[in-house]
Amino acid sequence: MDPNIPNHCPGTDSSSAGQVSACQGCPNQNICASGVTQLPDPALEVLKHRLSSVKYKILVLSGKGGVGKSTFTSLLARVLANENEQKNIGVLDVDICGPSLPLVFGVQDENIHQSGSGWSPVFVEENLSIMSVGFLLESKDDAVIWRGPKKNAMIKQFLTEVDWGDTLDYLIVDTPPGTSDEHLSLVQFLKSTENFSAVVVTTPQEVSLLDVRKELDFARKVGLPVLGVVENMSAFVCPKCKVTSEIFPKNTGGAAQMSHEMGVPFLGSVPLDPSLGRCCDEGVNFIQKYARSPTVVAIKNIVENLTRNLQSM
Repeated sequence: MDPNIPNHCPGTDSSSAGQVSACQGCPNQNICASGVTQLPDPALEVLKHRLSSVKYKILVLSGKGGVGKSTFTSLLARVLANENEQKNIGVLDVDICGPSLPLVFGVQDENIHQSGSGWSPVFVEENLSIMSVGFLLESKDDAVIWRGPKKNAMIKQFLTEVDWGDTLDYLIVDTPPGTSDEHLSLVQFLKSTENFSAVVVTTPQEVSLLDVRKELDFARKVGLPVLGVVENMSAFVCPKCKVTSEIFPKNTGGAAQMSHEMGVPFLGSVPLDPSLGRCCDEGVNFIQKYARSPTVVAIKNIVENLTRNLQSM
């Protein structure tokens, strides 16, 4: 990615590209002003070829931050990888400003290697690999302070230059909350490929469901198929007394009722589990360590529903 792109760049697709004050001094100003950059992006053909070996592309979305979207992404990838060692799973972390998946998968100290075939992702297991902007930072404490065009350029670079191998059964893309630049770029780029869809993660309370309704409306407007909704942190089961407590009350019926109203599938609920938080902090495989926990059982049921919906699309 060109480090000389100005922070206030309006973007090459903008009608004001090359014509605003932020463009002064940019090495690409004349090209942008000529209108050439608004022609069909040649990178789309490269992207289409690069992802032709990926069977399913799944975006993990959330209308609101803090609902456990990245945690769910890791659990989804772990279950898919554990249940069939012959299937290859890739995880792409495009939460540019908050790349947490390297820590969750326990590979935060790994480095990215580049070869003639592109960037090599970091392997967590033999059939599970991950790519994240977190691997490109000099320090894990570095802040990524980028405007939209730089984020979009980074996403395009991930999609066109990461070498996932000869075959990849699932590419799971962890996105930031909301419906902004990263999401629009992903949909724009992935529309040139086949078999791409989304899963939406929420928590039960209305303040979260309100934003998820916006996320579902976004998916409908941009033509992004939704496999279903997952309700995270649905309840807490005490490991000692086994009493179930609703930490986030379902005053309006929770995600199941919302899914029914919005006409999208409800994939299932995931209970709160303190052990899951510890495993994410330590980079431990929760699916293996707590194989019989209610949370793992719930995730496996969700994955079963998800794969069934994938095959019927």
